[in-house]
Amino acid sequence: MPADLAVIGLGHLGLPLAQAAVTAGIDTVGYDPDPRPYAELRAGRSPVEGALTASEVRRMLSGGFRPTTDAAELGRVRTAVICSPTPLGPDRTVDLTALGDAARALASRLRPHTTVLLESAVPPGTTETFLRPLLEEGSGLVAGRDFHLACSPGRLDPGNRTRTLANTPKVIGGLTPACTESAAAFYGRLTDKVVRARGPREAEMTKVLETNFRHVNIALVNEMAVLCHDLGVDFWDVIRCAETKPFGFQPFRPGPGVGGHGVPVDPGWPPPGGRASGHPLRMVSLAQEINDRMPSYVIQRCATLLNEHGKSVRGARVLLLGVTYKPDTADQEAAPAREIATRLMDMGAQIGFHDPHVLDWRVRERPVPRADSLYEAAAAADLTVLLQQHRTYDLQGLAVKAQLLLDTRGATPAGAAHRL
Repeated sequence: MPADLAVIGLGHLGLPLAQAAVTAGIDTVGYDPDPRPYAELRAGRSPVEGALTASEVRRMLSGGFRPTTDAAELGRVRTAVICSPTPLGPDRTVDLTALGDAARALASRLRPHTTVLLESAVPPGTTETFLRPLLEEGSGLVAGRDFHLACSPGRLDPGNRTRTLANTPKVIGGLTPACTESAAAFYGRLTDKVVRARGPREAEMTKVLETNFRHVNIALVNEMAVLCHDLGVDFWDVIRCAETKPFGFQPFRPGPGVGGHGVPVDPGWPPPGGRASGHPLRMVSLAQEINDRMPSYVIQRCATLLNEHGKSVRGARVLLLGVTYKPDTADQEAAPAREIATRLMDMGAQIGFHDPHVLDWRVRERPVPRADSLYEAAAAADLTVLLQQHRTYDLQGLAVKAQLLLDTRGATPAGAAHRL
């Protein structure tokens, strides 16, 4: 059956997009070559933890959403949005394998006048030098003449109850002005505001700037948190004071590490089919180095606190609270909790965890015991470490119950716990 839209990749980007499209009355099919998302969705469950609730999935299905593993469905749509995962590889460059597979699956079925949109996070130049050739070679069509091609990087903020796809401006950069307008016509049905970039590279670079802005500023406050602890300065109070400045300052807060799907990308890396710019972003590389050190710093603080209270890390009972990368979601993508747990286990600590959004958590493929009663577990633990401040946590009550509490998020009342 023909559909207006195909969402390719039913992960953290594709599922919310498909949900918004169905809500807007757009006949939508969701394609993923992995059979697991198909099976989960057909069973009324979200294949991505925290992306959608079971009731939202059921509403999508009743609204006409059709998940499929049959690539033939891609040849019957007017618009195709590629939301394939683009993780970092071992060399810290973006892995475009899934994107290439999606492009080839679509290309062999691409029809004239189709609008193809890329939402995956990619290095600048990917739409033109990687995606475009695959689509043209596989279809025999020419982008910008026979079909529309544009980039509109995802801007979702998981767990944010006020910022949705509808009220978050959508940046669009088309291969030609006509491509941009075709993309704008589609996204105009889903969002309140469309922002037209000069072209695909500008749209891709917008995502790079937004992500690197976050990482560089988090690195700054992480470094200052370590410095202030050494100097005996309450850095959380410093932030409280600084954020009263009505201009020239935006508050960021330190933490045990940086997670999430939006990874910092250095445009100095050669884009697919292109060459390096010759101007690597040294500040981005340094920020990544600083943020990567934070789990080790948390371990150092844990060991110091235990030692000050006459205990060793070896044999200590350590309770980790919040193992997701953001508050109030179940998404664990690149969360620092796993590295912290691994290091503590290597030092001989007995690890337990609690997270209202995560029922099963594994480190090195082994299950970590989950605390059923938070207060009882905190009272029994030699050290409780708050890694993520979920809204459901009563931090003041927790500070009273815990024998020793390290707050890596500055979320507890002043003086109630040891802060990062």
